[in-house]
Amino acid sequence: MLCGLPLAWLLLRLFEIGDFGLGANPIDELMDRLGEWGLRLLIATLAVTPLAVTLRKPWLMSVRRLLGLYAFTYLALHFLTWFVLDQWFDLRSIVADVVKRPYITAGFTAFALLVPLAVTSTDRWMRRLGRRWHRLHRLVYVAAILGCVHFWWQVKADWREPAIYATVLALLLGWRLRRARARSRLAKPAPASA
Repeated sequence: MLCGLPLAWLLLRLFEIGDFGLGANPIDELMDRLGEWGLRLLIATLAVTPLAVTLRKPWLMSVRRLLGLYAFTYLALHFLTWFVLDQWFDLRSIVADVVKRPYITAGFTAFALLVPLAVTSTDRWMRRLGRRWHRLHRLVYVAAILGCVHFWWQVKADWREPAIYATVLALLLGWRLRRARARSRLAKPAPASA
């Protein structure tokens, strides 16, 4: 329910219920807020494992998939807002935007990487893909990096918020890298004594 609250708030603002509204440029405002919430939830998804391990609370892992799917939902709505409301299905303009504007290229690539992850997020796909499932789902790291790049390049003046997301993501990826190195050191056999 908590993950759905930002969307409910945006819908209230979109339909101007109460004294709310999306301002002078509602499409850009809607697109920006959906993208920001998608990125926040994607980073929250990546924070679950470090929190579960550090706090020794394995039950936290049960919310990781749900957070990831909510992140994908917000990012899909972000993409559809751009595709439908901003570009009006104009494929020529869309391709030109993706090619000409690096921040759109980064965002489009990040979203494209997340699509197979959302599709294969079920237990059935996990069983079907086996070990390949884990390799495929490592694309989330690339998508998150590209999402931060997309946000950073998109802002025009105040880069503080994208810098915060990039810093948190760097810390989370650093934690994973450190843990992977520690595991590989433990897995190496001890050298035989002379």
